[in-house]
Amino acid sequence: MMHRAGWMVLLSVCMLMVQLFLPQVFSQEIPYTYRVLATNKTSTMEKEMNEAAEVGFIFSAAMGGETAFGGDEAVVIMVKDDARSAEQRRVYKLLATSKTGTMQREMQELADEGFEYKGQTVFKTTFGGQEVCVIMERDMGKHSRRMQYKLLATSKTSTMQKELREAGEAGYYLVGMTVGKTAFRGSEVVSILQKELK
Repeated sequence: MMHRAGWMVLLSVCMLMVQLFLPQVFSQEIPYTYRVLATNKTSTMEKEMNEAAEVGFIFSAAMGGETAFGGDEAVVIMVKDDARSAEQRRVYKLLATSKTGTMQREMQELADEGFEYKGQTVFKTTFGGQEVCVIMERDMGKHSRRMQYKLLATSKTSTMQKELREAGEAGYYLVGMTVGKTAFRGSEVVSILQKELK
C-alpha cells in the first residue's frame, strides 16, 4: 500500500497537472482572421479575392451598395481559419452581366470546370451600370461535384412562384436571391438555383 506521504505527492502532482493544462483546454480559441475587399470593378475584386485565397482566405459574405469606403461598391468579406489555412485552397471567378441568359451560360461553363456558386449581389459598376455579380468558387482540395444552374428573373411574385415551383419539380434547389433594380429588366428578383448531376 502507498504511504500517506506517497499519496500526498501523487495528489500534488495531479493538482499541478490540472493547473497547468486545464486552463489551456478551456481557454483555447479558434483564431479567425478577416479581410475586407471593396471595389466597383469585378476584375479588381476577382484579383484581390484570389490573392487572399492564396494565403488561406475563403469567401464569407458579399454585399453591394453605397458605402463610406468609396461610394457605390461591392464589399466582400474573406475569412481565414488560422488552424486550417493550409487546407483551404480556393480559386474564385466573378461574373457580372445584365442578361440572365448570359449569366446562366457563364455559370454553367464554370460549373463544368468544377466551380460552384458561393454568393451574389447587385452593385453599381463603372462599366455597366447596375449589374448582378455572381461569385463562383472552386475548392482545389476536393473532388468537384457536377452542378447545373438555372437563373430566374421576374418582377412579379406570382410569376416567381410559378417558375420556382417548376424548377423545384425539376430538382433545382434555391441557393441565392437578389432583390434590386438591375439591368435585366428594371426592379426585379433574380433567383439562382442549382442541382447536382449524378
